[in-house]
Amino acid sequence: MGTALVYHEDMTEARLLWEDPECEIESPERLTTALERLQQRGLEQRCLRLAAREASEAELGLVHSPEYVALLRGTQALGTRELQALSRQYDAIYFHPSTFHCARLAAGAGLQLVDAVLTGAVHNGFALVRPPGHHSQRAAANGFCVFNNVALAAKHAQEKHGLHRILIVDWDVHHGQGIQYTFEDDPSILYFSWHRYEHGRFWPYLRESNADTVGQGQGRGFTVNLPWNQFDPELVLVAAGFDSAIGDPEGQMQATPECFAHLTQLLQVLAGGRVCAVLEGGYHLESLSQSVCMMVQALLGDPAPPLSGPMVPHHSALESIQSVRAAQAPHWTSLQQEGPVPVPSPSNYSPEGRPSTLLPGGSEFKTAAAQAAAALSSLLDQLCLQPTPPVRTAVALTSLGAGLVLPPDVLCEEGSAPQEEMQAWARLHEALAKDEALTALGKVLYLLDGILDGQVSSGITDTPAPAAAATLDVAIRRGLSQGAQRLLCVAVGQLDRPSDLADDGRNLWLNIRGKEAAALSTFHVSVPLPATTGGFLNCVLALVLPLAYGFQPDLVLLALGPAHGLQDAQAALLAALLRVPAGGRVLALVDAESTPRLAGVLARVLCGEAPPSLGPFSVASPEDTQALKYLRGQLQPHWKMLQVAAPV
Repeated sequence: MGTALVYHEDMTEARLLWEDPECEIESPERLTTALERLQQRGLEQRCLRLAAREASEAELGLVHSPEYVALLRGTQALGTRELQALSRQYDAIYFHPSTFHCARLAAGAGLQLVDAVLTGAVHNGFALVRPPGHHSQRAAANGFCVFNNVALAAKHAQEKHGLHRILIVDWDVHHGQGIQYTFEDDPSILYFSWHRYEHGRFWPYLRESNADTVGQGQGRGFTVNLPWNQFDPELVLVAAGFDSAIGDPEGQMQATPECFAHLTQLLQVLAGGRVCAVLEGGYHLESLSQSVCMMVQALLGDPAPPLSGPMVPHHSALESIQSVRAAQAPHWTSLQQEGPVPVPSPSNYSPEGRPSTLLPGGSEFKTAAAQAAAALSSLLDQLCLQPTPPVRTAVALTSLGAGLVLPPDVLCEEGSAPQEEMQAWARLHEALAKDEALTALGKVLYLLDGILDGQVSSGITDTPAPAAAATLDVAIRRGLSQGAQRLLCVAVGQLDRPSDLADDGRNLWLNIRGKEAAALSTFHVSVPLPATTGGFLNCVLALVLPLAYGFQPDLVLLALGPAHGLQDAQAALLAALLRVPAGGRVLALVDAESTPRLAGVLARVLCGEAPPSLGPFSVASPEDTQALKYLRGQLQPHWKMLQVAAPV
């Protein structure tokens, strides 16, 4: 099992045969450049390569009308003038004699990928296809899209594999109205799209692209225009458009390629990691190809490069999120605990139409190209300076119990720090004087040094309960003294923050299972352990994760101390999510009584596997909701990312 890459060189055959500045950006080079970058980075070689097959006309009929399929079949025999005349009947479309073949391959690639994931041949995968599909409708081509590849994949998963809950995430910069129309009355499909809208002034200029469009009939509440763990999907389909990436002439946005690695890893905690991504838009060749590489790398389980720049949300983003919450609250129990959500007043947008395509030679194009070149150069420098460590995850336990089951690529480390170094650190705490505590400390120091030296991405070790707090204190001090600039410590259980730890902004201490909800300082936060799955998800998604992204740590210590109270699945989810903002640099310290079973679960998620399900969803208790609301109110003035992630 691993990651599939679905492709066929015939999908490069269709190209524009006449002059059309709007359509010329949808070119074969979109695929060939992306594939070359995947090969240069050694990513294609790590994937299971599948040659795309054509979707049958019966399969196309799952979404499209027979008349439309017949019309497309007929384009194979048309001349250039006839193709141009037919293309003019649609918005932003061009046809070529090979379009029908290419579009059937693109649709078939999505079906093939779904089959591979749902039969267990692979964990996840990426379909590198063109033409794109999410604008295509039952009987109409639209926006470069011929057949709706992702909608067909979802229908195929329902019809052939019997799935009842499918999440479709569409992050193309343009609203995928074709997917929305297909499933707007289907409660088994949750369609989640975020896109440029600008109150209808951005293509495709549709009122139904707004946040208050929530679906129809039984599907009301299952169209989200801006995923809910309450939905608990069996499969995640990604309409992976990269036209929001920096330098793109269509989206004119500023997303850097590593953003897509973070989005991918956050989605991988859903549906047991069964994620199928299908290429949609993306028209700046270098930005597109690097973004594809980042997503495939994340699917393969590699840590995402840390995000750079200030973590401060834009006002328009907050406005959009607030609008979505207001529109969706009537349909989701998990959104109703916060009470009524006010609908914000529309912002004043200056654009009076779709931003024109940035044509070569213009000053705006040159500026965008320069920004893209600088961002991509910075990313490549970062990848060169901080290459992926040779060991993804190492486990160093004081005792390898019979219940320990590890993935094959996890290193069982038997090393330890030098004796004199261990003893020097042990002098700080009487609890570290005993042999078993000293042995555990040696392994902690050894793994910590491996992470800080770039030899190991993440690690797991154990410590006896009486020495847990002292060991964590040493790990914090060692990490800060050996090069960690910002260290996030998430302490779960009976673990108190060292009283003499400097509150200088280099260490953020977050205690889960604290006595009460308290923001003792900007960098010292305590929250009780919630009693329900909904409360736990709220705590992680609306407090822990936004704090982690706001802090931007280069090292995370996850300490599961005495009486930590977490179920294995909860600990796994926490570790999987903390891995993302930290670039994979996580050291988990586990109470010795919890190992080896818990160590095995943590090893799998730190290697990039999906965490196990939390089980049936139960809403947060009023007490947990109030405690979280209080904390967020105390912390929001400093931690701006808390404004984005409201409790779910």
